[in-house]
Amino acid sequence: MDQTQINTWRAKDIPPQTHLIDGKNAPASDSATMEVTSPIDGQVITTMARGTAQDMQAAIAAARAAFDDRRWAGQPPAARKKVLMKWADLIDAHALELAVSGVRDNGTEIGMAFKAEPGSAAGTIRYYAEALDKVYGEIAPTADDVLGLIHREPVGVVGAIVPWNFPLMIGAWKLGPALAMGNSVVLKPAETASLSLIRLAELAHEAGLPAGVLNVVTGEGAVVGEAMGLSMDVDALVFTGSGSTGRRLMEYSARSNLKRVYLELGGKSPNIIFADAPDLDEAAKVAAMGIFRNSGQVCVAGSRLLVEASIHDEFVDAVVNVTKALKVGDPLDLENHIGAINSETQLMQNLQSVETAQREGGTVTLGGGRILSETGGYYMDPTIVTDVTPEASLSQKEVFGPVLAVTPFTDEAEATRIANATDYGLAGAVWTQNLSRAHRMIRAVRTGVMHVNTYGGADGTVPLGGVGQSGNGHDKSLHALDKYTDLKTAWVKL
Repeated sequence: MDQTQINTWRAKDIPPQTHLIDGKNAPASDSATMEVTSPIDGQVITTMARGTAQDMQAAIAAARAAFDDRRWAGQPPAARKKVLMKWADLIDAHALELAVSGVRDNGTEIGMAFKAEPGSAAGTIRYYAEALDKVYGEIAPTADDVLGLIHREPVGVVGAIVPWNFPLMIGAWKLGPALAMGNSVVLKPAETASLSLIRLAELAHEAGLPAGVLNVVTGEGAVVGEAMGLSMDVDALVFTGSGSTGRRLMEYSARSNLKRVYLELGGKSPNIIFADAPDLDEAAKVAAMGIFRNSGQVCVAGSRLLVEASIHDEFVDAVVNVTKALKVGDPLDLENHIGAINSETQLMQNLQSVETAQREGGTVTLGGGRILSETGGYYMDPTIVTDVTPEASLSQKEVFGPVLAVTPFTDEAEATRIANATDYGLAGAVWTQNLSRAHRMIRAVRTGVMHVNTYGGADGTVPLGGVGQSGNGHDKSLHALDKYTDLKTAWVKL
């Protein structure tokens, strides 16, 4: 990947986008469209179908028909594996196209997007393709005159709702295991990041996925998302996004067929720095990137920096110096480290969070405002706010932007108390050379992922999921397969 290749794909016109239903491109039933605005410069780059409830119902019906006639679920595992592996190869072959299209849509810096989006998606699809013919049933330890068999079967029709920050990566976390286990899927991308997922689904059909097994419906969550949630023909619903939307999806389940609902929601993750960290300079670099990569639009972002009081000022200075060296700008320029905020709405919410933090006694040590407004795009200075109390809004509410809250602590007990003093529990980290302390903190901090002397980088071999209001269920690893399979007992009298 070089700048010339990036610019070539950037210059290409993107045709109007439609749904993908039952293997065919389809406009909205009422022909309505939505403009796709790039956060890079605020310009409209194409349109996509503004889905209706009728569109979603058609996609669900196609998925149900595909599942019921077993055109995919009934294929031998080796056959499904072959299709998924070919799909992964096609993702790799179209990686730059997918990455640039996604960046034009959501603003992630291209260096990160290339690896985290098509690169990660292809790896995830391969992982579950390799796993699908290695999932066995069980034989129960019964009496001699009974044979107890435990079968794993696909759940049926899966509805997947994917966010805008990493659509390909997170989409693959759901599509990989769901399709590997023989389910049919209806995918609803975010309104502000649909382009790369539409293309991903087209590549799946090129690889040989039967029509109806993977359908994509674009549009507003309040319309097509609600229709998915209330459908009596969706057997499981998987979602990554905000807590408010997650609550609505659970309500839809209760009002319809009690479909299972798995939610990966927000976080307010603590990055805890003890004075005995093995390398404070490295910790400062990682702390900065742990919040500012992708402009802070990362669910596991280390948005709360808890620093032992004895090194607080020195360490904050180090993080400030690292952050000052980060270049914000056009996300399709390889020289830039940080790209755009996904939308103007998100940018305004970020700025409001900084204003609230100041009113509550926080000190803006770095950044705090909009930048590069002359481009027409949505950019924000990486922002560090010190003097943030554990009770402040900036400690309690997810910003989902490049805003770091810094809070001092005096000892391990206080660090643990502050770390656990939110409703969230998605990720966290502890930096220390004390092995015993590290293990105590792993157990004491209520979170789904705990890093030690690092932040981020956990690959697909380990699960990602949260506790509290960070959600339920797990993406990644073999544990993700549990969401997409049912256990069926066969009790055989011999």
